[in-house]
Amino acid sequence: MSKSFFGNQVINSSIKDYLERKLAKFSQVKYAYAIMSKRNPADFSIISNRAEWFKVYIENNFQFIDPVLITALYRITPFSWDENIMLNKGVKVPKLFDMARNHNIINGYTFIVHDQNNNLVVLSIMLDEHCDDNIEETIQNNKSQIQMVLIETHEKLNELYKQQAKEADFNEMNTREIFSKRENEIIYWASVGKSYQEIALILGIKLTTVKYHIGNAVKKLGVTNMKHAIRLSIELQLIRPVLTDGE
Repeated sequence: MSKSFFGNQVINSSIKDYLERKLAKFSQVKYAYAIMSKRNPADFSIISNRAEWFKVYIENNFQFIDPVLITALYRITPFSWDENIMLNKGVKVPKLFDMARNHNIINGYTFIVHDQNNNLVVLSIMLDEHCDDNIEETIQNNKSQIQMVLIETHEKLNELYKQQAKEADFNEMNTREIFSKRENEIIYWASVGKSYQEIALILGIKLTTVKYHIGNAVKKLGVTNMKHAIRLSIELQLIRPVLTDGE
């Protein structure tokens, strides 16, 4: 099996069929079952019956800024959301929801699993005018059942991937970090207020080396500068603590 992150189309098609059978009682429901590595959010996979929207979503790496996913990182219970949901520090993301609105996605309900491989797993039910009038009440009355659908679906997905992969490949797929050791050190020190010059002194490296690794971190996160990279890394809990001598 390829080491790409849950990217086997044969397995994913089988999971899609399984999930849709489980959700059949909720007529006209649009759903998204997504897996995102908490170590490396660039590792992201999604199975949905809204393929057109999620093609746009993946092309724009919206998983880095999606307040629904970021809210889910801090929760274990289901929650409802709409276009007014914000990032943790009160930051709105109008581009994402402006584009989502063009695909008739403005509100929904998200169920959550944090799996044993440090992945965030969600099942989002997206509501629109084609849903039954009482769909929100139906979801509320069946929360436990939908949560079990997510758990069972994800367990089935993992089993299928393990059958197709060597154990080492499966473990590697689930443990890749987004930042290298040096990138993490630099973004950590920057996040606690150290200047580029101070970081160079702390790590015993050249200023140009600091700037090189900062450029790599910024590029990986798809942002425009280090300030944005730090903010996003904090939101997504990507920065690993750096121990100093004596700790």
